[in-house]
Amino acid sequence: MAEFLAEFITSGRAVVLIALIMLIEAAVLGVYRAKTGRGIAPSELAANFAAGLCLLAAVRFALVGADWSLIAVSLALAGAAHVADLKSRWRP
Repeated sequence: MAEFLAEFITSGRAVVLIALIMLIEAAVLGVYRAKTGRGIAPSELAANFAAGLCLLAAVRFALVGADWSLIAVSLALAGAAHVADLKSRWRP
C-alpha cells in the first residue's frame, strides 16, 4: 500500500485527482447558484480557483521533473490570480 501511495504521489497523479475534484466543486457550486440563486457567484470564485489550479500545476511540474521555466510560469500565474482574488475582495 505504501508503495502504491508513493508512486501515486510522485507520479503527479494525486495532483491531477485534486485538480479534478476542484473542477467538480466549481461545477457543483455553479449549478447550485444557477438553480437557487444562492451561494457564491462563479465570478467571485474564478480567481481563487485559478490560483489553486496554477499552484497544483507547479507542484505537478516539480514532481514529474519538468523544466524549471514551467514551474516558474505556473507560480507567477498563481501569484497573479491571487492578487486578482485579493483585489476583488478588498473593501476600503
